[in-house]
Amino acid sequence: MTSPIPVLFIHGLWLHSTSWQPWTDLFRKEGYAPSAPGWPGDPDTVEEARANPESIADHGIDDVVEHYAAIIRGMETLPILVGHSFGGMIAQKLLGQDLAAAAVAIDAAQIKGVLPLPLSALRATLPVFKNPANRHRAVSLTVEQFRFAFGNALTEEESDALYEQWTIPAPGKPLFEAAAANFDPHSPAKVDTANSGRGPMLLMSGGKDHTVPQSVTLATLKQYRHSEAVTDFMAFPDRGHSLTIDGGWREVADAALAWLRRQNLETSR
Repeated sequence: MTSPIPVLFIHGLWLHSTSWQPWTDLFRKEGYAPSAPGWPGDPDTVEEARANPESIADHGIDDVVEHYAAIIRGMETLPILVGHSFGGMIAQKLLGQDLAAAAVAIDAAQIKGVLPLPLSALRATLPVFKNPANRHRAVSLTVEQFRFAFGNALTEEESDALYEQWTIPAPGKPLFEAAAANFDPHSPAKVDTANSGRGPMLLMSGGKDHTVPQSVTLATLKQYRHSEAVTDFMAFPDRGHSLTIDGGWREVADAALAWLRRQNLETSR
């Protein structure tokens, strides 16, 4: 009897890892072995994270990648990665380093080489970029800022409820690193997009996403054109950046599960 395939869920900025609980419950029911560890410095609960933003501050992309790489190295088999926003970028980096059997990157943050920077993305990240000192701080969103960046495709009531339930301060450093990626030859936002021996990857996009507009995800897909590995794209036209946590999360999760079932996954090291 084979052991269930591990699935590692990686959150992005401004959401706590416990926001993945409906997904982990579903994946466990479907026969996987899911877990959703937080980023380095993340406290165990939303309340603790809000009370201790300094524990979250000043962690960059490389810190987060190594944090999850260390977790993966402690596993008996390679996991499937499911990442949202910056978690989607982290998942791509780990997959490119052959540290995963497959990856699902949902509304993934911009990697090095992706040029489009729509105005809505600039507005969504303005709370961080308006002060250069935020590079070394943890920054919180207001309820109105969350509504624009995450909940624009929802009712105001649902967006505000999600804000109260899941939001935490986020380190500014990853955003500054991603913004400078195309000017830095050694940028931590660089992904090995040419790796043809990696596992399969699915890029998912919300068509109404303000923070990572679909044009960014399509430009990311283009970066993989030199790889022979499976790289698929799936769009949810009416969804925003909240698509992993809002009332329609199950549609996205079911689509990810269906895609994973179609892959011939190699989980051995």
